[in-house]
Amino acid sequence: MRQRWEHLLFLHWAWSPAEVQKTLPAGLTVDTWGDHAWIGIVPFFMRGVRPRGLPAVPGISDFLELNLRTYVRDEHGRSGVWFYSLDANHWLAVTIARQIFHLPYEHARMSASVELDGAVDCRSQRRGDGVDSHFQWRPTGEACEATAGSRDFFLVERYRLFAHDGRRNALWTGRVAHAPYKIGPVALCAWDDRLFALAEFSPPQRAPDHVCAARAVDVSVWPLQRVVVAGRD
Repeated sequence: MRQRWEHLLFLHWAWSPAEVQKTLPAGLTVDTWGDHAWIGIVPFFMRGVRPRGLPAVPGISDFLELNLRTYVRDEHGRSGVWFYSLDANHWLAVTIARQIFHLPYEHARMSASVELDGAVDCRSQRRGDGVDSHFQWRPTGEACEATAGSRDFFLVERYRLFAHDGRRNALWTGRVAHAPYKIGPVALCAWDDRLFALAEFSPPQRAPDHVCAARAVDVSVWPLQRVVVAGRD
């Protein structure tokens, strides 16, 4: 799949590794930095989503996304992202992603606007939930690539996703390719931790421990492959 990610906001909270580990399927281990697990909320714009070699289709290829995620390693030492939820405002994208990528996409009513100074205002309400999530931010400084070994690098430079097919009790992984993010500071005017409750976590009830925005990147997502789990496969 080809796609472009724009106007990304990364909000991260330090979390108990033991608590995160309890939520993961067999074959995955929580990845830590500074003795903490990290749970992140990431709103952004999906643009030009299409199969490799085909053009984008107006009205289908562009939508908004809001995800709740953490970071993991598999038994082969490969690091990546584990998603608790991915809310999107396009029902077809939700359906396809659930079937093909085994990812926990949810249909949501979402809206977003971008001002001339780069300020972004994003709202989301998951289908069946009566509460809005609201995020408002504005990039404020120069953007640059994260330094290898830094917390920034650990949290944003992830090039693999993991997914679980509950029907077959199977763990899957797929590579994600894009140029390194250029990230920078933001003025965070509004944020929300509603996604924690929807994922059955206790909301952190504190400001994020890490905040940054990222410039747009062009992305390739490769087909999923089955992960062999010791003692089960």
